[in-house]
Amino acid sequence: MRTLTVPIPGREYDILIHHGLLQSAGGYIRSQLPRSQKAALVTDTNVAPLYASTVADSLTQADFQVETFVIPAGEESKCSAQLSALWSGFARFSLTRTDCVVALGGGVVGDLAGFAAATILRGVPLIQIPTTLLSQVDSSVGGKVAIDLPQGKNLAGAFYQPRLVLMDPEVLTTLPDATFADGMAEVIKYGCIADREFLDFLAKHSTRSAIMEHIDHVLHTCCRIKAEVVAEDELDTGRRMILNFGHTLGHAYELAGHYSAYTHGQAVGAGMVRAAELGISLGLTPAHLSGSIARLVEAFGLPTSLPCPHDQYAAAIGLDKKGAGDSISLILLDRPGHALAYPIAKQQLLAML
Repeated sequence: MRTLTVPIPGREYDILIHHGLLQSAGGYIRSQLPRSQKAALVTDTNVAPLYASTVADSLTQADFQVETFVIPAGEESKCSAQLSALWSGFARFSLTRTDCVVALGGGVVGDLAGFAAATILRGVPLIQIPTTLLSQVDSSVGGKVAIDLPQGKNLAGAFYQPRLVLMDPEVLTTLPDATFADGMAEVIKYGCIADREFLDFLAKHSTRSAIMEHIDHVLHTCCRIKAEVVAEDELDTGRRMILNFGHTLGHAYELAGHYSAYTHGQAVGAGMVRAAELGISLGLTPAHLSGSIARLVEAFGLPTSLPCPHDQYAAAIGLDKKGAGDSISLILLDRPGHALAYPIAKQQLLAML
């Protein structure tokens, strides 16, 4: 088993990475929450038939009373209606502040269930059990929980750290190739922003089978980087912004596709390539880097560019959380494995696009 600690003062928590961890999840959760009586298990229609009973049985064996809440799979469920439904369900279950919410699924489940946990009764303990590559390397760690609004992605949310994150690499074997590729966009991001050696590793292991042969190393590296960044800047006002490399433009692509035409990974993959091109135009990013990123993105079946009307760029940039007044902090690379926040006027960025 590999263990990482996210060292946030007073609220540190562990990330456990171990094959077969789902079967023993209840015991690990019980060790963190000795007083809890109930566990609200939140999952979706894709994950429930595969893993919900395994986790529910494990929780029951650890003396939790369990109720399972199943939401429709897909980004459309990250909405106020599903959030309200979870609140009502938790209330009917008579959840208390000493009980817990267990999020079993990908990023949508983790974000939605996390936001529900953060807000019901002004906060109940949250356990993350991510089941996609994207959620294992990124969204389950760091405490960002949110829902989407019609105007944009993740616009209503909170910072709410989990008590424990449990990762079972075995669940990745059931992912469709397209879903696995989605996660690889975030994996590539970590190499780009913080670890040149890892970026070189990915270039030499640019197939799903090669990644799976080294999956413990991949998960540990990505989570280590995110844990370090989050511990330094929990509330996303400084260095944590680098985690959004490729996301400013990626969110524009998702918005342009009405959150259904392109997946998050596809949008981020194309967004990273475009961000590298912008960095080259600004004289900051080395000229070869956009091609290197594009080849890596393409190797995992992700697009290197996506169409986006100018008004969708404007809408996404106007609502970007890294904006301040008339400027925005665009995340760019000044060398392989190192990112920085580059202040630029919104109108200048739109003109460049």
